[in-house]
Amino acid sequence: MTLGRASQQLDLLDPVSRFCAETLPANSIYAFLHDHRDRLFPDSLFADLFAQVGRRSVPPSVVATVMLLQRLEGLSDREAVDRFAFDVRWRYAAGAGGWDGASRAGFAHTVLVDMRERLRRSANPDRIFEVALAAAREAGLLGRRRVLDSTPLYDAVATMDTITLIRSAVRGLLTAAGRDLAIELRAVLTSGDDYASTAKPVVDWDDKTAREALIDSRARDGYALLAALDGRKKLPEAVTEAMRLLATVLGQDLETGDDGVLRIARKVAADRVISTVDPLARHGHKTSHRGFDGDKGHIAVDPDSEIITAAEVTAGNTGDAGPAADLITDLTTPASDQDTPAADAAVYGDSAYGAGEVLECLHTVGIDAKTKVQPPVAPRGKFTKDQFTIDLAASTVTCPNQVTIAIRPITGHDRHAGKADFGRACTDCPLRTQCTESKTGRQITISRWETHLTAARTRQIDPAWRADYRATRPKVERKIAHLMRRRHGGRRARMRGLLRVAADFKLLAAATNLARLATLNLTGSSQPGRAPA
Repeated sequence: MTLGRASQQLDLLDPVSRFCAETLPANSIYAFLHDHRDRLFPDSLFADLFAQVGRRSVPPSVVATVMLLQRLEGLSDREAVDRFAFDVRWRYAAGAGGWDGASRAGFAHTVLVDMRERLRRSANPDRIFEVALAAAREAGLLGRRRVLDSTPLYDAVATMDTITLIRSAVRGLLTAAGRDLAIELRAVLTSGDDYASTAKPVVDWDDKTAREALIDSRARDGYALLAALDGRKKLPEAVTEAMRLLATVLGQDLETGDDGVLRIARKVAADRVISTVDPLARHGHKTSHRGFDGDKGHIAVDPDSEIITAAEVTAGNTGDAGPAADLITDLTTPASDQDTPAADAAVYGDSAYGAGEVLECLHTVGIDAKTKVQPPVAPRGKFTKDQFTIDLAASTVTCPNQVTIAIRPITGHDRHAGKADFGRACTDCPLRTQCTESKTGRQITISRWETHLTAARTRQIDPAWRADYRATRPKVERKIAHLMRRRHGGRRARMRGLLRVAADFKLLAAATNLARLATLNLTGSSQPGRAPA
């Protein structure tokens, strides 16, 4: 399929164009796309996605416009192409005009599917988001401050229980094996299950013995399949991936009892696969009392212009601090050799971004850390860590009873650099009841980032710091509300698989940014490369 190009000969007397030009508000997203679509998303921007010969595609500038409006309004592919065919505002935004003459009446919804897949496989899959961000930068809307936050993205698949996971993984391996190999593999199955149906086997689920026998038999089928394929070379990639998934499913939930029966373990694996349909979806927690299944969207926002400067998607069990460095690369990477990477830059975030590794990263590049750090806590009102005097220069810790203990280094730990063990000093201490209930005495652990954490806790006591934080950080909450206001494609992912969910999330961020540019009245005679008056 070759690159299709939109007609540049606009009919000034077209009734659709005339009607929309006269009635749409000046800050409408439809008017903004009509005025700037050809400069933001020219067909040539997508030339690398198409072949040199073949039939003409739907002009990519038209498809990109439909994709952006689709994300803003939370529509399915079929609803989006239907809206393009019959809504004059969409036709005006895409430059399609009316329905007379050579104007395009519509196209199949599979065009949107095809465009997303072409973008995903390209060398620059996020080009639409990058173009929208570049327009904001050229308009002078991006400063040197960023606010970070995350939000749950519920997966588009059903969470599976253990028996469903095992049967689905076995069925997937048999399917990937192909006809001849599948016949060979089925010969090692002993449970009597043909794994053809997605329905659960018929069993008395109230009978504990029957449940355990069901799980044990299906698990042994899974192990038998892995044993039959173990050591074989030149297996197809699909078979290798299916084997890996089956091994993961079997290893995460099961344990062997003293009687040799495989049972569901009384534990939850740290990185538990929850669905074979989307193996990258995970159990996540927004708070200690609020869980979700799926992925997690992360954004960085300029608090002054409310433009999203970066967007990432991770598994639902990923901590917020993990992708923080990727969200602020525009601050940490100089535009030229003469630029200071983070001059006058500041990063705001809640306590999830107050981790030591984030503070160290910001300190290293000279960014002002406006991330909240949780104060230390202790059970039942005991002395907290900040009531001990920690002297890192002397490598000592002094307790409230003025007993000083040397810090013992800890090696090989990801987060702990040392520990002060008061031990015997607590035996006859008159403050013991206020300090610890441990029989071995109080211990103070020293973080690898103790200096940064202590400095951050001291800074956030300052009233000016607190006022700035309270006035700035909540702005990201409003932007997340804009992203999540549509359940379909907002809070609920429309895609399966981390890469596809991430691409869809960035497209939503791009659409939200363009809507923000329109709200700032960068339409009509204004140019995306100029700041609004």
